[in-house]
Amino acid sequence: MDQPSTMTTDPAVTPAATPVAGIPRSLFAFSLLYGGLVVLAGVLGTKLASLGHWPVLGDLAVESGIFAFLFLVVISSAVAELHGRKVANQLVRYGFVPLIFSMVALTIVIRVVPPAAFWNDQEAFARLLGQGARMQFAGLVSYGVSQTLNVYLFSRLAGSEIGKEKNGVLLLRAWLASMLSQTVDTVLFITISFIGQDMPIVQIMEGQIISKLVLSTIMVPPLILLFVRLGRRLDRP
Repeated sequence: MDQPSTMTTDPAVTPAATPVAGIPRSLFAFSLLYGGLVVLAGVLGTKLASLGHWPVLGDLAVESGIFAFLFLVVISSAVAELHGRKVANQLVRYGFVPLIFSMVALTIVIRVVPPAAFWNDQEAFARLLGQGARMQFAGLVSYGVSQTLNVYLFSRLAGSEIGKEKNGVLLLRAWLASMLSQTVDTVLFITISFIGQDMPIVQIMEGQIISKLVLSTIMVPPLILLFVRLGRRLDRP
C-alpha cells in the first residue's frame, strides 16, 4: 500500500524552508549555535582580556565571555529580524536550559566528584571554573534581563517595518539595542555579585561598560547584518 505523502501542498511553504519538524533552517541552525554559546560565555568569562590602549579611554580590559555573549546578542537580534520578536524571546528563554544545566554540572564535578589521585590540578580547575551561588544567580538574572531587553529594543525600534528596512537602519537598531542591553547586563551582574563587599563597584562598572560599548560598536552591527543575510540564504527554497 502506498504511504500517504507528508509533503505540503501550500506553495508558500517548501521543504527547503522547513527541514526539521516545520522549523526554518536558519532558526534551527541559530538555535544550536545559541545554546552552545550560552555555555561557552560562562567558561570564557574566567579570563580577563586586554583590548589595548585607546586614545582618551586609556587601557581597556574585559572578561573574555563578552565575545561569546555578543554573539548571543547578534543571534537573538537576527532571529527577531527573520522570525519575529516572539520567537526571539522564546530562544532567550530556552537559553536558560543549557545555562542552568552547565552551572549544575560544573558544581557537581567540582564539589562532588573526587579528583583522580594522580591529578594535581583540582585547585586550579575549581578556582577558574567554580562560581559561588551568588555569582551564578547574578549571571542568570543579567542574562535573562539583558537579552530580553535587547530583543525588545531591536524589535521596537523597527515597529511594523521589521524585516523590511534598509541595511543602514538595521545597523543603527542593532547598535543602539546592543549598547543599552550590555550596559544593563554589566550593572546587574556586578551589583548582584559584589554589592555589600569591600570592592570599588562603580570603578569596575565603568571599565566594563566602556569596554563592552567599544566591542558592541565594532562587532555587533556588521555581525547582525551578516547573520540576517545568512539566515535569509538558509531559508531560500
